[in-house]
Amino acid sequence: MVRGRTSLPGGHMVLGHEITGEVIETGPGCEFIKVGDICSVPFNIACGRCAACKRGDTGVCLNVNPARPGAAYGYVDMGGWIGGQAEYCMVPYADFNLLKFPDREQALEKIQDLTLLSDIFPTGYHGAIQAGVGPGSIVYVAGAGPVGLASAASCHLLGAACVIVGDMIPERLAQARTFGCETIDLRQEGSLRERIAHILGPNSEGQVDGAVDCVGFEARGNGLESAGEVPAQVLNDCMSIVREGGRIGIPGLYVTSDPGGIDDAAKSGNLSMRMGLGWSLSHTMSTGQCPVMKYHQNLMQAILFEKIDIAKAVNVKVISLDDAPKGYKDFDAGECVKYVIDPHNYTGLV
Repeated sequence: MVRGRTSLPGGHMVLGHEITGEVIETGPGCEFIKVGDICSVPFNIACGRCAACKRGDTGVCLNVNPARPGAAYGYVDMGGWIGGQAEYCMVPYADFNLLKFPDREQALEKIQDLTLLSDIFPTGYHGAIQAGVGPGSIVYVAGAGPVGLASAASCHLLGAACVIVGDMIPERLAQARTFGCETIDLRQEGSLRERIAHILGPNSEGQVDGAVDCVGFEARGNGLESAGEVPAQVLNDCMSIVREGGRIGIPGLYVTSDPGGIDDAAKSGNLSMRMGLGWSLSHTMSTGQCPVMKYHQNLMQAILFEKIDIAKAVNVKVISLDDAPKGYKDFDAGECVKYVIDPHNYTGLV
């Protein structure tokens, strides 16, 4: 949206779908959430009443977006809900949507970690679950941005034996190595499969049990000579390295409309995928936005009981609302930081 790659009407919108905050006022329909509660706000807006919500598919709620299933704060084509990059935000269906932190003092001590529960931690974890990661798994994570790093950390939490992260930004790869990941610089020559074999040994044939696409439609071609945009690059990479019967999780964003796409097909979300390769290997591919509520309670417990240091893994940096434009600029230039905007200096770190 910031780059003009979506159909943002009029060019103006309050962004921000990853929200954590203290309740300062409740509406008449709110029974269980109270003023003073500190809560995580799932980026999926869900009514809690429709068929999708009742089966746990809160990312595709049927009642909160007149255009199609699923809604989010501050996001194009996702229902028109105002975003959270502001001093205050309204949360609908709060009793259902909000995750209340059980102890205020403990929450404030872990607030940099807990604020990641609104999206990137559950989303990265969701991708790992989609990829079938479990004890002893060997997994490839495409992309070392905040979601990719969160997914790699989630793979470790799930018991993966080896997590390999690919990216084109050395600083992000260095960050992945700080918590035990193997890394591949995709700017360098050589096929991805060959380079995985170099890490795992020749008997591996360069194959992994599962892969997670944390890049999406803005993927770029591998190698210095083909670094232009190739929207299906990661999807095809994953099919080329995942073993027979393996799984591919796709939490990375793919869109139905991309005005800045490289060709007419890409502009309507049509990508050149090697589906025949994936079919021949009986791959399972899982897509879509993460249903945050499916995971956030358990991931909160993992944070509170210090089973994971997710803020450190994704390199959280707290900034003021006034510094947000600079944060966008620096992040877009490849800075290895997960910016957290703190409008009221709630953390005392701004």
